[in-house]
Amino acid sequence: MAKITRLSQLDMSANYSYADYSTWQFEDAVELIRGRISLMSPAPNVHHQRLSMNLSGQMFNFFHHRSCQVFAAPFDVRLYDRRKSVPVGKDVFTVVQPDICVICDLAKLDEQGCNGAPDWIIEIVSKSSSKKDTQIKHALYAESGVKEYWLVFPHEAIVEQFVLDEQDRYQLTRIFAGDDFATPHLFPELRISLSELFPDN
Repeated sequence: MAKITRLSQLDMSANYSYADYSTWQFEDAVELIRGRISLMSPAPNVHHQRLSMNLSGQMFNFFHHRSCQVFAAPFDVRLYDRRKSVPVGKDVFTVVQPDICVICDLAKLDEQGCNGAPDWIIEIVSKSSSKKDTQIKHALYAESGVKEYWLVFPHEAIVEQFVLDEQDRYQLTRIFAGDDFATPHLFPELRISLSELFPDN
C-alpha cells in the first residue's frame, strides 16, 4: 500500500477510519467527522492563540494538583457513540482536535491522545469554524458523552455554556459576558475571568 504523504492522494468523498488516519504522513491539519475528511482552518491567528493560551493557563493552574488533565490542540480525540461498545481503530470514524479539553478518566489517555469523550471541551469559534463548532461538533460531542461544552466567541467576547442532560442533549445553561467569571458546571470552584480573557473589551 502506497504511503499517503499528500492530501491530494485521498478521495475526499470516501469514508476513512482512525486506522487510516493514523498512517497519513502529510502536514495538512484534518479531522475525521463520521468517516469524512474535514479540513481544519489555517493556522490560528494571534488573537486566537492568545485567547487559547490565556484559557489554558487559567485552567492549568486550577487542575495542576488535581486528578483531571488539560490538553490543548493539536491533540487527537477519538469519539464514538458511548452507548455502544468501545471500538478498535478500524471502527472509529471520528477524530477531532478540540482547542482545549479536560479529561478526568485518565484510562482514556494513550500515546495517540484520548480514546473516548473528554469531560469538558472548549472550542474557540472563528468565522471559518462557526458551522462546525456550533452545529456539527455540538451534535458529535453530545452523542459521544462530553458532559460540558463551551463555545468561546472572541469578537462578541462571550462564552456559551452547554451541559449534557439525561437525554444526551445539550442545554444552554449560561451565557457569560462582560465582567463575569465563567464557572464550569463540572468544576464550580474554577472561576475564569472574562475581563482577563477579553482584555480589549
